[in-house]
Amino acid sequence: MMTTIRRASLAVLAILVLEYGIGMYVNLYATLPRTDRGASIAAAVAHGPAAVSTHAVLGLLLGLGAIAVLVQAVRSRRPAVIAASALGLFAVAFAAVTGASFTSTGNQADSMAMAVMTGIALLCYAANLYLLPRPAAQANNAATVPYPPGATAAGGTTGAGKSRV
Repeated sequence: MMTTIRRASLAVLAILVLEYGIGMYVNLYATLPRTDRGASIAAAVAHGPAAVSTHAVLGLLLGLGAIAVLVQAVRSRRPAVIAASALGLFAVAFAAVTGASFTSTGNQADSMAMAVMTGIALLCYAANLYLLPRPAAQANNAATVPYPPGATAAGGTTGAGKSRV
């Protein structure tokens, strides 16, 4: 269960970073035709510039991923992870609403709110990675593999760890 939440949080985090970059590109370089202002998200995907369409589709995937992480967090019964996931979903949803408003009005405050909410969402999903325990298999392997390679439990080195000079 915890591994699934970690992987889902990492996936949402990666999509958020990609979405953030595309969103900045759209804000700086894409021009929406006047006829598309206030149009539905389906119209933006079907008829908007490629960057806007990509941004909208990734936003939909991001929303689904954020919902999935929250559902998994609730099932895990870990209050801190539930709180981070809920706040992350709220931030993604708020960013979507302000993004839709920005495409309709061109108001720079909406663009700023979208960027801030994306940053909050990034922090939330990064917090999940911090709060959730590492998978047991990796933790056990890390404890049994000596570091540096060739070191023994007593602190010495094996023949493989010695260098010839």
